[in-house]
Amino acid sequence: MVVPDDTSGPDEQLRLAPGETLRFGRTSTSTSTSADGPAAFLTIPHHGVSRRAGEITAAGSYWTLSNLSRTSTYVVENPEGAGEHIKIAPGRIEAPIPFEFSRVVLPAAADLLSFDIWAPRHDYADEPGDDHGGEPTTHAFPLDRTKRYFLVLAALCEPRLRGAPHAPPPTADQVVDRLRPVWPTASRTAVQWNIDYLAVKFRLKHPPDSADCGPRLNGKKESLVSLALRFDLVREPELAVLEAGAAP
Repeated sequence: MVVPDDTSGPDEQLRLAPGETLRFGRTSTSTSTSADGPAAFLTIPHHGVSRRAGEITAAGSYWTLSNLSRTSTYVVENPEGAGEHIKIAPGRIEAPIPFEFSRVVLPAAADLLSFDIWAPRHDYADEPGDDHGGEPTTHAFPLDRTKRYFLVLAALCEPRLRGAPHAPPPTADQVVDRLRPVWPTASRTAVQWNIDYLAVKFRLKHPPDSADCGPRLNGKKESLVSLALRFDLVREPELAVLEAGAAP
């Protein structure tokens, strides 16, 4: 389902069955046809958008995007992925897009235009994993979500998970303020200690008592947030631990 930027109701949404194609651009032309007949067309009336800008094709639980622009790179964002995105280079044909909910962003002169796409819900295995009676697989990033280090990690990730994918991580003082409802005695020193602990736990730096402590880690909070969001170590529902009444 394709939802244009100015959609005000369900009648203005465009639905594609598997195998169907939607073309988009500044103007619809007589060449807007497919092997099965005329293709649907989404008009984006902006002088910075190519007349024949691209194509979207439905394919089961995913869809593909063709960038027919000669010069512009398109970006497909996952609005639920805290900055997760895919770049589609000029001329790229039928790039598969795996997100259930996507936002296609088109650079158009001095503007950034977008429209949303909803793919069918993805299916998952009932019992994922390969441990069938053998030795259990060691987790890459084991986290105890009842510990205070997870509160700190959740507070660091919160801005991006709340819809600001390019937001800088909060400062230690901002984290202290955010954690007051669930950790009244939080201090800048305690928060910084937990940040250092997470950096060691995520193997971003060596333990302080190691023979080789390695080089100084700059951008520690940025590295923690990027890694946590890349591997879904913190998800938006888990931000509930930051609210008053949640167990610390």
